Amino acid sequence: MRIGQTFTFIKSAPNYGEFKDIPMSHLVFAGRSNVGKSSLINKLCGRKQLAKVSGTPGKTRLLNLFNVDDDFLLVDLPGYGYAKVSKQMKNDWHKMIDRYLMEASTRILLIFLVDSRHEPQKKDLELFDYIQKLNLQFLVASTKIDKLSKNQLAKNLSILKNTYTASDHNRFFPVSSRTGDGVDPLVTRILSELKSIQGVQK
Repeated sequence: MRIGQTFTFIKSAPNYGEFKDIPMSHLVFAGRSNVGKSSLINKLCGRKQLAKVSGTPGKTRLLNLFNVDDDFLLVDLPGYGYAKVSKQMKNDWHKMIDRYLMEASTRILLIFLVDSRHEPQKKDLELFDYIQKLNLQFLVASTKIDKLSKNQLAKNLSILKNTYTASDHNRFFPVSSRTGDGVDPLVTRILSELKSIQGVQK
């Protein structure tokens, strides 16, 4: 399964003001640098190079926008955390992301990516608190589940699930972009959640 059939790049925008007049809901991807965001986007879209995959953290530096089937926008946010960029640029990224999430909150379904190999990280917890503060609709994608033994994976997923979806475990999706495990259930839920957002907007 995939989230759409046609994917058209619109632009890389420095702020929400450049695309706020587009009357669509937003499927937004956010996560730390190197969490596997680009790989998951490509897997969900059934494309190899829709989002750029790089070994260099911080490759995405603007809000990258794609039109999906003339139905919704896919918004790829800059990664946060380990990017080898200046402190000022990191601060600018955070301001850009915070303002966008706040101003577009009623249009957004946010896919919050966390690495299944690690326990909750400070930067992840900060973003999660912000997601809750804005009352955003969100799903958690725990990536790279193919990298761990079954026992270690079960332990880590339990911790991550309880941390990020304590009140609704159905919002937690373990996935592997390499093997495709967990992708279909995530696609199904994404499309369902987007319909509910579109219904509210109409």
